[in-house]
Amino acid sequence: MTDETPDREDDDTEERSESGEGGESRSSATPGPMVVLRGAREQLAELTGMTPESVSSFERTESGWLLEVEVLELARVPDTMSLLASYEVQLDPQGELTGYRRLRRYERGRSEPRGAGR
Repeated sequence: MTDETPDREDDDTEERSESGEGGESRSSATPGPMVVLRGAREQLAELTGMTPESVSSFERTESGWLLEVEVLELARVPDTMSLLASYEVQLDPQGELTGYRRLRRYERGRSEPRGAGR
């Protein structure tokens, strides 16, 4: 019967951690990378009115997060002539956008010269 007691204690611990009791609350926890990534794309789209296409760089820094996001600035036909831009996006540790700036603009169909990337 002593084997059953630890199991019940483990179950209680799991229930407390799932409900947020007995430890750090979920709202104060640092968001994970996927949550930060999705939030950054949404915030940048809202601020610029342009559609983020992809995230080409993503890293955690001392002050939060730093991303490089590819944005569709001007849709053209054919699609290979559409104008894209790379934006550096800065976020605080909780994933709130604190700043952004355009790094470069380019046509979708053109590749960067060798060694031009970061």
